[in-house]
Amino acid sequence: MSETKEFKAESKRLLEMMINSIYTHKEIFLRELISNASDAMDKLYFKSMQDNSAEAVTRSDMAITLELDKDARKLTISDNGIGMTAEELENNLGTIAQSGSFAFKKDNEKAEDVDIIGQFGVGFYSAFMVAKRVTVISKAFGTDTAFMWQSEGVDGYTVSEAEKDSHGTVITLEIKDNTEDENYDEFLTPYKIKELVKKYSDYIRYPIKMDVEHEKLREGTGTDGKEPEYDKEIVTETLNSQIPIWKKAKSELKDEDYNQFYKDKFYDYTDPLLHIHSKTEGTATYSALLYIPEKAPYDYYSKNFEKGLQLYSSGVMIMEKCADLLPDYFSFVRGLVDSEDLSLNISREMLQHDRQLKIIAKSIEKSIKNELKKLQKNDREKYEKFFETFGTQIKYGIYESYGMNKADLQDLLMFKTSNGGVTTLEEYVSRMKEEQKYIYFASGSSVSRIESLPQTELVRDKGFEILYLTDHVDEFCLQMMHDLDGKEYKSVSADDLGLETEEEKEEIKKEQEDNKDLFDFLTEKLSGKVKAVKLSQRLKNHPVCITSEGALSVEMEKVLSAMPNGEGAKAEKILEINPNHAIFGKLKSLYENDKETAGEYADILYSQALLIEGMPIENPVEFSNKICEIMAK
Repeated sequence: MSETKEFKAESKRLLEMMINSIYTHKEIFLRELISNASDAMDKLYFKSMQDNSAEAVTRSDMAITLELDKDARKLTISDNGIGMTAEELENNLGTIAQSGSFAFKKDNEKAEDVDIIGQFGVGFYSAFMVAKRVTVISKAFGTDTAFMWQSEGVDGYTVSEAEKDSHGTVITLEIKDNTEDENYDEFLTPYKIKELVKKYSDYIRYPIKMDVEHEKLREGTGTDGKEPEYDKEIVTETLNSQIPIWKKAKSELKDEDYNQFYKDKFYDYTDPLLHIHSKTEGTATYSALLYIPEKAPYDYYSKNFEKGLQLYSSGVMIMEKCADLLPDYFSFVRGLVDSEDLSLNISREMLQHDRQLKIIAKSIEKSIKNELKKLQKNDREKYEKFFETFGTQIKYGIYESYGMNKADLQDLLMFKTSNGGVTTLEEYVSRMKEEQKYIYFASGSSVSRIESLPQTELVRDKGFEILYLTDHVDEFCLQMMHDLDGKEYKSVSADDLGLETEEEKEEIKKEQEDNKDLFDFLTEKLSGKVKAVKLSQRLKNHPVCITSEGALSVEMEKVLSAMPNGEGAKAEKILEINPNHAIFGKLKSLYENDKETAGEYADILYSQALLIEGMPIENPVEFSNKICEIMAK
């Protein structure tokens, strides 16, 4: 006899909300039921050890069996674990959010070598996302009577006696009919079931078996002109790998093992540049297997790229890409994290507030940085290859955080340099001359263009090294960092380079004052284009250059102007003239005798300075005509 019972202390709304919101994808149900079966076998194994009956129960005898009946629309999940009594069926399946696994773990905290996966008590009910009726037949280990629990969802359940030969549990799902929006047939196909096991439950420690139909070429056909004929045969396949590579000792594994796992798991055809295999215990207990690819994914710098690590709970995948485990500046890292501290039955929303996840994420971030520093120190060629591929992302990490990540990331930065090759900031500072006040840098689209900039002349003449910033984000990044151990970053185009003696400053100042009317005239002629025209202390051979005042440099203006809605970003430009160049004498003469031509010279010199900077001039035709007119005089 059986009677329908209501779910204890739970409303229909609670079950409906659980089914529809705890899980993002319906396919998760199979992961939950397989995890429950694994728990049942772990409990039996532990009980056998406690009762000194280890011979009666061995792990090698345990397995999870899946069975499909497409015609009857049934999917069955069986295990030969500890089973449940009628009372346990009532307690564990009759009360939503009560977990027998959680209670077992709490009562047996010192149990070793036993992974209890489901601890939230709602996983079983995910079956109702795909099933119109769920039947559970279970026989507890050491008892004589089996019991059946059956439910069609929110309306309640029944418990009655049943027939079952051996201990364990059999769960039968009667799969829903298709709707316009949902295709439930896929959960009755061997291909889909195998795919879900591989995706979510590949590392369950017990074999997951299923009979699969194959076609076998009939002997004597398919050769000598005979048409091939096939016989159908049923093969019992083990669908899961069982032992995760990340739970093996490092001493058991070679680079080839790590590389092959990476290529198989993450669908890359090249070996990774670096792997990081770590096991951590303490505040957060987890295993991590992380990889830095040799090449960036094709969509890495697009909006479609989705960062994140695979997240497992005791070998069972919770999430394909957990973005919360990686900061954006390490978004290129691929891999997985497996922790016993995380509940299997957990939603994305709950994960975002999970304290353990935050601790794990911080630990992983530190681990990645430390391994990259080791690579930088021990294999410079490989590190430079890494930085060429992913260095821009690290620079953005400093820029986007307004320098808050400076302490964590500045050691990883590398820049091209006037000394040739690339350098870290620490290496640059170690080479600085005693009298050098600043870390000098110059920005441009390429090394060759930077080397031709007039603004670099004086710094190089003093024998000081210059960082060559060729990425758009470089200068923004350095501005956010401001200094390194008190050494301020200084653009070669900055107003004060700190290179002139007091005598040289006074000399230039006097020359500027003596020719004040000329510079006021030139500034007026270039009104709206430059803030001022003045004599230069930095030019050696070139006649003119453009520099800037304020936080926005000429190079930064170029970058911002190329962005959408960035046209309004303007640097406060200064046109500097070389007092030792013949052009300065010519300007003084023209100002005294031919102010109109002097004004044309001002326009030409400004346009020339823009071209040297790699910036567009407003009117190329007018510029060309003025050059021709002067040449014709």
